[in-house]
Amino acid sequence: MIFETTEFKERVKRVQKSMEEKGIEVLLVSDPSNIYYMSGYDAWSFYVPQGLVVTLTDEMPVFIGRHMDAFAGVVKTTWLDEQHVRWYADTTIHSTTSHPMQRFAEVLGEFSHAGTVIGLEMDSNWFTATCYEHLKTGLPDVKFIDASTLVNWVRVIKSENEIALQRVAGKIAELGILAARDTLRPGVRECDVAAAIYSAQLRGTDEFGGDYASIVPMLPSGEKAGAPHLTWTDRRYPENICLYIELAGSYYKYHSPLARTFSIGKPNKDVDYVSKSLVEGLNSALDTVKPGVTAEEVELAFKNTMKKCGLEKNSRIGYSVGIGFPPDWGERTISLRPGDKTVLQPNMTLHCVPGMYYDNFGVSISEAFRVTETGIETFANLPRDLIVID
Repeated sequence: MIFETTEFKERVKRVQKSMEEKGIEVLLVSDPSNIYYMSGYDAWSFYVPQGLVVTLTDEMPVFIGRHMDAFAGVVKTTWLDEQHVRWYADTTIHSTTSHPMQRFAEVLGEFSHAGTVIGLEMDSNWFTATCYEHLKTGLPDVKFIDASTLVNWVRVIKSENEIALQRVAGKIAELGILAARDTLRPGVRECDVAAAIYSAQLRGTDEFGGDYASIVPMLPSGEKAGAPHLTWTDRRYPENICLYIELAGSYYKYHSPLARTFSIGKPNKDVDYVSKSLVEGLNSALDTVKPGVTAEEVELAFKNTMKKCGLEKNSRIGYSVGIGFPPDWGERTISLRPGDKTVLQPNMTLHCVPGMYYDNFGVSISEAFRVTETGIETFANLPRDLIVID
C-alpha cells in the first residue's frame, strides 16, 4: 500500500464524523475514488457494482464486490481483512433475473434495522437507478438519504503524503506536454501525438512510473477547438493550425492536470491576443489564491483581468482535484465560479483551467496547484505562453 494503515484509519474517522453531523448511521460508498480513499483498493473492477459500507462503530469499512475481486484483490492489496469483505455471485452480473444489489441489501441489513438512516451516493456515476430500486426493495424499512459528496468533501484537504503524490503527477504531466511538443509537426497524425503523450504518461520519470489518467488526452484543433472535450482522430495536422492539449499526470491515482496551447506555424492575431490575455487572466487568478479567499473571489480576479482585455468567459475556471478514476479527475466539490463561497484552506488542491472557446478556434492554458499558507505551489513548472511549432 502507498499509505500507512494509520492514514486510512484517520480518513475513516473523518468520514464517520461527517456522517454523525449529517445524521447518517450507515454509509454505502460506490464512487471508486472514495473507495480507494478509505481502503486503498485500486483495480479496474468498477464496471460492475462494488462498494464500501462505513458504520459509526467500526474503524474498518466493509467491502462488497464480485467474488473474483473481493478476496484476490481487496484482501491482498488493502488494509481490510477477510472479516470485512463480502461478495456476490458471478451469476448476478448482467442477469435478467437477479442483481448484485440484492446482495448489497443483505449486507446492509447486517448493520441496520427499521428506521436506520443509510447514506447513498445517489449522484455517483457508478450507482444507477436500478441499484437504488433493488436497495429499496431489499430494505423497505430503512431511510435512504443522499450522501453523494460526503466523502468528496472530506477529501478536499490533502495530507502531506497525498501532496507528495500530486507533485510527482505534476512532473509526469510536464512530460506529457513536452512529448506532444516534440511530436507535433505538419503531416503528423493526431493519434501519433496522443500515443506520444500516453507513452510519457505511463513511463513517468526515471524514479516514478506513471499511472493511467482518468480522462484521456484531449486535443481539439482548428475550428473544432471551440469544443473543449474532443479527443483525436487519424487526421494529419496541416501546415498552419492552432490546438490545445489538456491531459494529466497520474501517480497512484492522484492527478495533476495541465493544459497548454500550440500553434503549428505562426499563430493568427486572434489566437495570439487571446492566448496572451488568457495567461494574464490565469496569473491574476493564481495570484489571488491564499487561505481565507473564497473560490468565487479567484474567479472574479480572472474575470476582471479578462474584462480589461475585452474578453469574457461564462463557464467556471477550475475545480478541486485529487484521486481520479474514469470518467473524471475532478472531486465534484469546489468550483472556481460565481456563487461558490468555499473558503480556501492550506492543502486544498485545484486545477485552474480558464479555457476560451470560440467558433473557429480555442485556447486553453492551465495550472494545477495546492493552496499554501501564503499562496500557491504549482505541481508543474512549464512556461504558460503559447507554444509555437516552427
